[in-house]
Amino acid sequence: MLKHTDVLNGTNDVLEVSQHTPRTRPEGQRDSLAFLVRLGDRVRDARKARGLSRRVLSDISGVSERYLAQLEAGSGNISIVLLRDIALSLGMKLEEFVAEPDDVLHQVGERAQRIALVGLRGAGKSTLGKGLARRLGFKFIELNDMIRELSGLPVSEIFSLYGEAGYRRFESEAVEMVATQRTQVVLAVAGGIVSDTEAYETLLDKFNTVWLKATPEEHMSRVRTQGDLRPMEGNPEAMAQLRQILAERMKDYSRARFEFETSGMEPEVALDGLVDLAREQVLA
Repeated sequence: MLKHTDVLNGTNDVLEVSQHTPRTRPEGQRDSLAFLVRLGDRVRDARKARGLSRRVLSDISGVSERYLAQLEAGSGNISIVLLRDIALSLGMKLEEFVAEPDDVLHQVGERAQRIALVGLRGAGKSTLGKGLARRLGFKFIELNDMIRELSGLPVSEIFSLYGEAGYRRFESEAVEMVATQRTQVVLAVAGGIVSDTEAYETLLDKFNTVWLKATPEEHMSRVRTQGDLRPMEGNPEAMAQLRQILAERMKDYSRARFEFETSGMEPEVALDGLVDLAREQVLA
């Protein structure tokens, strides 16, 4: 993705930086400055909550590090198009950055009690999700269970009869149904949901998404420990393929609102850490 050019004070301005600050300003100007500071704070907080450096956010959004630094400092007036690109890269809606404080609280409140765990197979979504729901007193739902209820068919039969496109339709409907019918819920979704644009956008919009991260080796080891030898059976390239899948999906997984690294952790230790994240940041 090309970076937006660092052009100031021209027809393609993306930021207008004031070099001289008057000692006094009209009320409207002071309100505008306060808005820019608040906007910068929101972008910085959202970026840090996802564990992203400015460089990584720059790579994902296409907005240069220089402009991101000015924006977060409250000294830059970014165009609405570039702000939208940043919001999408952070898995947020544009309105969350520009809304007045009371409106932001309302928007956050709509999804504050819904948590969705994303990541590759073997990330611990089911195991940690059940434990997290139990500790929080929330309902735990496997999205594939909801899909089975909607379709009346096992997932394997959905693929056999309707193909991946048919499965994705049920997937989108199931995400929307959980978001509509549930508030205090922990939802575990299939790793490939990022391939379903509609379902994933709904998930990012209506849930507090947490990417459970692990190394490819950990993903493979956990799947085998669960008794599923299919990833390795008769396939010497399985690990290379898993690495490729993770690399291809990493950009989409990184759009989750929060990230939690589980590599090298025993399940109970990982659960304690995830509960702390949920209570201190996700549900705060």
